[in-house]
Amino acid sequence: MSQALVKIAAMWLLGLMLALAGAVVAINLVNNSIAGPQQPVREYLSALQKGDGEKALGLLRASVPQSNSAMLDGSALQTAAAGISDVKIGNAEERGANRVMVPMDYTIDGSRQRTEFLLERSGTEWLFFHKWSFVPAALPVMDVTVVNSSEATINGVPVNMPNGRNSFAVFYPGQYEAALNGQYFSAAPTRTAVTGGDAHPAPLNLLTEATKTLKDAVAGKVREFLDSCADEADKQQKLQPDCPFYHATNNRVIDGTIDWSITDYPAVSIEPFGGRWVVAPLDGKARIKARQVDLFTGAVTDINTVHDFSFTTRLDIDGDTVKLTPQLNY
Repeated sequence: MSQALVKIAAMWLLGLMLALAGAVVAINLVNNSIAGPQQPVREYLSALQKGDGEKALGLLRASVPQSNSAMLDGSALQTAAAGISDVKIGNAEERGANRVMVPMDYTIDGSRQRTEFLLERSGTEWLFFHKWSFVPAALPVMDVTVVNSSEATINGVPVNMPNGRNSFAVFYPGQYEAALNGQYFSAAPTRTAVTGGDAHPAPLNLLTEATKTLKDAVAGKVREFLDSCADEADKQQKLQPDCPFYHATNNRVIDGTIDWSITDYPAVSIEPFGGRWVVAPLDGKARIKARQVDLFTGAVTDINTVHDFSFTTRLDIDGDTVKLTPQLNY
């Protein structure tokens, strides 16, 4: 073989070796980037941010425990992922048996958090590129309770709360906020961050309170009842009417002079008790004006007396209707 042919063959061999080395480098770069174990994590996070629960569940290869699925798709899922910021996906760490752990650091609600994803090598594509998949696991379940209500909202989505409680399967990481914003009852928002596949993240407990709208409605009905009672007592000229208030005297009261009025209306307090909403005892003051005749001396004097009174009432709410049933004890 001539010297020229030897040089040409050597150059081809060198070129082939360089090409093979370049291919190996390229394959390693691909396996460490778009075909690396971090890529399924990126795709999973993207699915969460888009509210695509079906894709997220498929990527995570997670089973869904028996629970409510309202948080697993759409706006509820998007809202959960919207609180995630400043995401940094770290390098894979070997865990043996063709498994790696991929860490993801991020911020939720101003707090720095970390989620560790376990992935396993599940084959190759195009002979050279590794294929990675999440190791299957069950989704975490978040418990939610609400006092004296059969409904609530979580991440802005209305949900049913049978007997004031429910359990929701959730993706992670994410932030979940529960609240109650009803016409007559409300609860301040409470939230929790779900950062891993724990079976039971921190529960959300809603402490329901009567709204100002309900308190005003009850106060209005209390005033209406007392004013009506006083008016009826005046019409019937009774010292002891069918009302929470009364006046006792040994003198004869001149008919036509009795005048009842409410001087202090009760303050309304509504609290949960025994699975119901109850109105605390209602305390107020009533004034009676009249003229009386002393049975022994015949002297005529004025009555102008303020009496304390107290009574209870039953509260019933049916849709938008508020009903009060005073309970008078004689």
